[in-house]
Amino acid sequence: MINIPKGTKDVLPNQSYKWQYIEDAAREVARAFNLKEVRTPVFEHTELFQRGVGETTDVVNKEMYTFEDKGGRSITLKPEGTAGVARMFIENGLASSPMPVKTYYITPAFRYERPQAGRLREFHQFGIEVFGSPSPETDAEVIFAASSFLDKLKIKGVKLEINSIGCRICRNEYNKALKNYFAPHLDKMCPNCNSRFEKNPLRILDCKEDGCKEIATNAPKITDYLCDDCKKHFETVKSLLAAQGVEYSVNSSIVRGLDYYSRTVFEFVSTQIGAQGTVCGGGRYDGLIEQLGGSALPAIGFAAGIERLLLLMENTGVPFPEENKPLIYLAGMDEKSRAECIKLAAYVRGNGACAEVDHMQRSVKAQLKYADKIGAKFVAVIGESELSSRVLNVKKMSDGTSAAVKSDELYSYLIKEDK
Repeated sequence: MINIPKGTKDVLPNQSYKWQYIEDAAREVARAFNLKEVRTPVFEHTELFQRGVGETTDVVNKEMYTFEDKGGRSITLKPEGTAGVARMFIENGLASSPMPVKTYYITPAFRYERPQAGRLREFHQFGIEVFGSPSPETDAEVIFAASSFLDKLKIKGVKLEINSIGCRICRNEYNKALKNYFAPHLDKMCPNCNSRFEKNPLRILDCKEDGCKEIATNAPKITDYLCDDCKKHFETVKSLLAAQGVEYSVNSSIVRGLDYYSRTVFEFVSTQIGAQGTVCGGGRYDGLIEQLGGSALPAIGFAAGIERLLLLMENTGVPFPEENKPLIYLAGMDEKSRAECIKLAAYVRGNGACAEVDHMQRSVKAQLKYADKIGAKFVAVIGESELSSRVLNVKKMSDGTSAAVKSDELYSYLIKEDK
């Protein structure tokens, strides 16, 4: 037998309705915030992620699924959604659209890392990307959209943490301060952090090694080095969140794991899913479009991991809606009545409801037993009498009551009685 690759997971029929519930909630939030769906390829040229995500990040250095295609081109399965959407924005000339351009996506992504609870090598994200607006009002709206999404799923106990990592100007000063702080500790830090020290000291704050994390605890805080514009921007974001009733705390250690971020960054964090506590994270990336070859244009977004949301909801007992079940099961006694069952099922289905018939040539008794197993709400047995009279005896499975219903009134009866 061929087994599933490590770090991937099948979504079975008894679980898929939970995924659909989360995806439906995502689309509802997207509609409320006037976000339009985009879909980008599962794989891109490797250079996109090297330039967009950043060569000093763990994602690019350690985690990408990169291969050479038959034309000798370096191709990478996308490890996150933002870079691909930014490429799409530039390549398709969306910069000429009315601003802001507000988009969302639901996509698989791929990272080669050690599988653990809430983190797989193939995972799925709901993400939002908004292009064109530099305003703190947009930051607050995007964070509010993420908060609304979690609220719609009835998720409790998730805390919003925010930070500002400044712009290029104030980050230059901050990087100098970080170098001065970390220089005496380099001999105790991992090789990656030694490399980051020269290329991008801010990335040291994102290291997962215990020793490096301990040393970074007392590192200078970016909020002490913000320029006046970045400071004002951050204060406005905070006041707007408070005005919308969104609770938050400032966590000056949040820098996010990707190089394209600037100014506002944020994470929604839970303690209920183990070490990987971030269920949603994002921030502003005002330099990414220009970095990828477009005109300078501000942008902001977030991504929420669907697997992590599922794990969190199951761990905390968040109720899922009931799995979709047939409104009616139509059982046929012979070949002629089975044909009528198929015809009536088509009538019910044509009105947008779920109907089921026998596909296994079962006896009537076995059909009724199967109808009970799949949770059909109503059952009707069709035989010679029902074919001639065009009247069905429809049984309500929840209380056992029955009613005589004309065939051409079946759907309206089912909808009225389905309470």
